[in-house]
Amino acid sequence: MLNLNASHMNHHSFLLTGIPGVPEKNSWMAFPLGLLYTLTLLGNGTILSIIKVDSSLHEPMYYFLSILALTDIGLSMSTLPSMLSIFWFNAPEISFDACITQMFFIHGFGVVESGVLVSMAFDRCVAIQDPLRYASILTSGVIGKIGVAILARAICVVFPVPFLIKRLPFCHSNVLSHSYCLHQDAMQLACASTRVNSLYGLIVVVCTLGFDALIILFSYVLILKTVLGIASWAERLKAFNTCLSHICAVLLFYVPLIGVTMIHRFGKHLPPIVHTLMANVYLLLPPVLNPIIYSIKTKQIRKRIVQVFFKRKGQA
Repeated sequence: MLNLNASHMNHHSFLLTGIPGVPEKNSWMAFPLGLLYTLTLLGNGTILSIIKVDSSLHEPMYYFLSILALTDIGLSMSTLPSMLSIFWFNAPEISFDACITQMFFIHGFGVVESGVLVSMAFDRCVAIQDPLRYASILTSGVIGKIGVAILARAICVVFPVPFLIKRLPFCHSNVLSHSYCLHQDAMQLACASTRVNSLYGLIVVVCTLGFDALIILFSYVLILKTVLGIASWAERLKAFNTCLSHICAVLLFYVPLIGVTMIHRFGKHLPPIVHTLMANVYLLLPPVLNPIIYSIKTKQIRKRIVQVFFKRKGQA
C-alpha cells in the first residue's frame, strides 16, 4: 500500500479509490469489471459492424445509432485505464496530467452522448411527423454536420476544465473518492476557492445536459401529439414502438446522471460506497445496456444478429 501521509504532500498525483472502506475487496471486482468492458466492446462493436455491412441499415436512424455506439466505446475506454489499474493491478496512483486528461475525455464523451440522444430524438420526431420527407431532410451530409457540431460543442465546453483544475493548489489530501477522475471530485480537494470551477460546472450542466433534456422532452411532446392524432390504435403502437429504444437510452443516461448530481450536491452525509456505486452506474451501465436494448427492440438489427449467429453455427 502507498504511504498516504507522504502522498498528501505530493501535488503531482492523485490516489483513486476502489471500494471505499474495504480496499482489500478490490480484487473481487476485477472479473465483473472485465466482463462489463468486454460486453461493452462486443455489443457496440457488433452494432457497428452490422450497420456497416448491411446496406438496408444505411438510414439516418442507424447512422445516429452508430455514433451512439462509438460514443459509448469512447466513454468506456476513458475509464478503462484507471479501473484496470486499481482493480487488476492494485495501483491507485495516477499522475496529475493523466488525471486531467481522463477528466477531459470522460466529461467530453458525456456531453457528446447527450448531444447524440438529442439528435436521435430529432430523428424520431421527423420520422413520425413528416415520414415522406424523412430521407430528404436527414441526408448523409446533414447527419455528418450534426455529428461535427456535437463533437465541436463537447470540445468547446469541456476544454476549459483542465485549465480550471490546474490553476488550483492542492495542499491537503489528494485521495479522490472514485475510481476515475471527475471535475467535481478533484475540485473538492483544493485548498483555495473553487467558486469559478463550481460556477462553470453548473453553467455547463445547465446549458448542455439540461438544455438537451428539455429539447428531448419537447420532441416527445410533438411525437406524442402526432401519434395521438393517428386514428388506428395499431398504427399508434407501431409509431411509438419505433421510439421505445431511444426512450430507454435516454432514461439510462439521464436517470443515473441526475442521481449522481443530487448525491454530490445533497448527499454528503451518505456512505462513500453510495457515491461510488452511483458514479460507476452512470458511466458503466449505459455503454453495456444500450446495444442490448437496440438489439432486442430493433427488428432489423435483431434479425441480422440471428442470421449471423445461425450462419456461423451452421458452418461449425
